[in-house]
Amino acid sequence: MRIALAIGDAGGVGPELAAKLLADDLMRDHQAVVLGDARVLRMGMEHAGVDLDLPVLSPDRLADGLPAGSVMIDLANCPPADVTLGSSTPVAGAASLQNFAAVLRLAQAGLADAAMFTPFNKYSMRLARPGYVDEIGFIDATLGATRSGREFNVLNEVWNARVTSHIPLREVASKLSVERILASIRLTVEVMEGAGKPGPRIGVAALNPHAGDGRNFGDEDEDIIAPAVQRAVAEGLKVTGPVPSDTVFVRATRGEFDAVLTMYHDQGQIAMKLIGFDRGVTLIAGYGFPIVTPAHGSAFDIAGQGKADPGATLAAARLGIDLAKLNPPRGEGQSLAPGWASKQVGDKALIAG
Repeated sequence: MRIALAIGDAGGVGPELAAKLLADDLMRDHQAVVLGDARVLRMGMEHAGVDLDLPVLSPDRLADGLPAGSVMIDLANCPPADVTLGSSTPVAGAASLQNFAAVLRLAQAGLADAAMFTPFNKYSMRLARPGYVDEIGFIDATLGATRSGREFNVLNEVWNARVTSHIPLREVASKLSVERILASIRLTVEVMEGAGKPGPRIGVAALNPHAGDGRNFGDEDEDIIAPAVQRAVAEGLKVTGPVPSDTVFVRATRGEFDAVLTMYHDQGQIAMKLIGFDRGVTLIAGYGFPIVTPAHGSAFDIAGQGKADPGATLAAARLGIDLAKLNPPRGEGQSLAPGWASKQVGDKALIAG
């Protein structure tokens, strides 16, 4: 298996975690193609206290195909002198965007079985690209996707999917519909079955306190969520809900549900990070290859100190490898034309150097 690994925000723990992953025994039987600035990876090696021996290639070298073994593709896009550890900077954000686009293109071309990134920082990315919202929109634009994927948070105990993601809390209720919730249920089943978990049992979280308490605290649970659950059950899916959100994860961790579908971002994120902050993985599914990252952030407070726990990063790599093994063979990888790493995404060009 080959993982295309994008180095995360250079001002955070992303370079350190990339170095720790590459040095781990997990990668002994697998290959990595690392995308980013070779100087930033060296900085990460110093922070991690590891020494890596990776051949360093220019992006245009891939026009001849990808050689065997693990390699570093040097985009030369983030001079460490221009980065402030522990802070967001436009240069780190721009490099993150280019690194991210590059791993997506490698996987899309069949040159990698899974795409992965160590933690990005959205504020840094918006400093470089003010229109940046989240990973899903960027992936869609980079790949020319016809259907948007979804984010899943994954722990051994439970998976978490969500109906809405990176939007203001005040907009959540207006974005819910029977069809949107039903589509999220179906996609959750599809992705989990593709991950070797047939017939997953899904607990659907309520939106309002006490699942609306018989309309005492709102109508969404009875008018939108319950009908979506009923339609899913009629399709033969193993779905329960709406379940009050203050108990749905308790029931899941006790073994009643394999996944929880939440209505908004923090409804699931808070619970998942309490259950397993140092093990949680974010999986972005629906694009033909797995995209994985540790579920925690860029940890500016410990950047450069060698303290970053690699547990979630290793878990992400394992999940990406396991999911790639379950996918049908992709065949021979394609070569990439010169300039592929600086190709325009949407209305913005990503320029190396």
